[in-house]
Amino acid sequence: MLNLIRLLNVDWLIRIPLSIVFLQQGVSKLPFSAEDAASFDLPVLVWFFVVAGEIGAGIGLIVGGLIQKLWNGIADIITRFSGFTIGCIMTGVIWISQPENLIDVLLYDNLHVFLWVGGLFFALKGNRK
Repeated sequence: MLNLIRLLNVDWLIRIPLSIVFLQQGVSKLPFSAEDAASFDLPVLVWFFVVAGEIGAGIGLIVGGLIQKLWNGIADIITRFSGFTIGCIMTGVIWISQPENLIDVLLYDNLHVFLWVGGLFFALKGNRK
């Protein structure tokens, strides 16, 4: 059983859903508009980096996993940078929601906490087995 788990590379069980969520969120913000940025009370430049970061991080996690056999060093950097980007974006999302305290975030903002932890996982682990 343990050999089967190693063969499947369990990272993909986290990598795929995390990538899908970020790609969906980024693509749903297209076409890019200043009105969308204003609705979240964000400058247009920040909104642009959010949209580009969500799409880029989703693609980066998949690409980083796929090319790790060919270019391990570059793949690891891509995976770590994508995880870092996810963590930064999720920190911003949680911050913008202006929670009362950390307990409120942990109890009532489960999706964003999960995405933040997933980004942290890949930022710290990269492609290491």
